[in-house]
Amino acid sequence: MTFEVSLEEGEFLVRLARKAIQTYLEEGRVIISSPENIPEELKKPYGVFVTLNNAVGSEHELRGCIGFPEPVYPLGEATIRSAISAATGDPRFPPVEMSELSDIIIEVTVLTPPQLIKCPNPRDYPSKVEVGKDGLIVERGWAKGLLLPQVPVEWGWDAEEFLMQCCIKAGISPDSWLLEGTRIYKFQGKVFSEDSPKGAIKEVILAERKE
Repeated sequence: MTFEVSLEEGEFLVRLARKAIQTYLEEGRVIISSPENIPEELKKPYGVFVTLNNAVGSEHELRGCIGFPEPVYPLGEATIRSAISAATGDPRFPPVEMSELSDIIIEVTVLTPPQLIKCPNPRDYPSKVEVGKDGLIVERGWAKGLLLPQVPVEWGWDAEEFLMQCCIKAGISPDSWLLEGTRIYKFQGKVFSEDSPKGAIKEVILAERKE
């Protein structure tokens, strides 16, 4: 899949995510899913994740991250749903309070549809994964874990560690990616983020993200 989402459209999505969170926290209301001024490309279905990071000096601390791996909703609607869920429904964190929002950086990652990696020998999986480009989904039975493309870059993982950490995210043993019956999917993402809370919005080039 070729991405058609431009920087201008990415900026729209990040602002839309912030507006969705603010409106929900202030009024308990979900903003309309298809604003009149929404660009045509954002009416198409895409997978998307919204990530919230607390800005603590020069460091960022995760405050919530939820989304849709599959293109099940128009992108604008999926962004609104994901933003509100990231702020109020991530089970790892208490709901965001309005007083926190001015310290939170909002990031939107638009995804390509996940593609099953076909690999007769599981030990070859690391050679099929490109860190800085690919995100991963690991499935085994009912267990499922997803990590976005930016995660291994931020943590300095190689492809094998990325696979192990995705298994841990799924709640299974780190070496489960080597076992028969485990399914590994990869996808790509375009990342748009504020450079500071309510600040300028840029497209994040993952290869350059780690400082």
